[in-house]
Amino acid sequence: MSDRPFWAQEDYAGGRPIRVEGGIRIHAPKHAVARSWWSARFLSVLDQLGVGGRLSRGKTYARSGQIVSLDIDAGAAVALVQGTRPQPYRVRIGLRVWDKPEWRRVEEALAADAWYAAALLAGTVPTEIEELLGELGMSLFPEPGNDLSQDCSCPDVTVPCKHLAAVFYLLAERCDTDPFTLLTLRGRDRAALLERLREERDRAAGTAAAPAAVALADRLDDFWSAPTTGTVPPRPPETEPGAVLDQVPEPGLRAGRDRLTDALRPIYATLADPEGGTERVGNV
Repeated sequence: MSDRPFWAQEDYAGGRPIRVEGGIRIHAPKHAVARSWWSARFLSVLDQLGVGGRLSRGKTYARSGQIVSLDIDAGAAVALVQGTRPQPYRVRIGLRVWDKPEWRRVEEALAADAWYAAALLAGTVPTEIEELLGELGMSLFPEPGNDLSQDCSCPDVTVPCKHLAAVFYLLAERCDTDPFTLLTLRGRDRAALLERLREERDRAAGTAAAPAAVALADRLDDFWSAPTTGTVPPRPPETEPGAVLDQVPEPGLRAGRDRLTDALRPIYATLADPEGGTERVGNV
């Protein structure tokens, strides 16, 4: 029993959180929350910052749908989390927004290779983006210092409390389904970033020097020869076999106790790797 009076404790002693009708919950009750490398990296960075060891406190809240609302915008994710008290707690997780010069460097670097925009549009974050940002002295993920802030209106002095931890889990899953989540927190949502990349590519193309014209008579000797130099086509973005399942609304149908999309993932994996996925499909 805590020495603090009941009204100063995180939740009423012995009470259970008030159930939320239609609350937001993570959709991985049996499996790891992070399915993509960037989502797993997000959780591992939190662990390095001393946050990860206390995240398990909020897993039950995240799975049972105690999160009433979640809004993600530049600089912060703000949520309402229902505890045992009638009034939900207000949770805020802040991430430092990159300033204009920083975003200009990022946009120029991303626009220099159209493959990055293609990968983001395909619903994935290439691992190379972490190295690219590192060369700019930046990181997509929270860094030590004042990069990450946490605040909850509950009286619990432990940081993160279970309400903050629940929102961290939900953020990790949002990163799985929407690779722009962390970019939005850094200050650019999907539409704004893709538009800036298009403008940057158009600007670069407009300033590129046009190739000098060569008379046909001067090219007769090598007209039918293959060019010795040329532009290497961008490599196609690598995506997870089931990435499309993260981009569509969850159907109302279920496969036994599992969600339909979870049941379909082994089939998508088999289509991408027929030889290695035969056993997985047989177990569906």
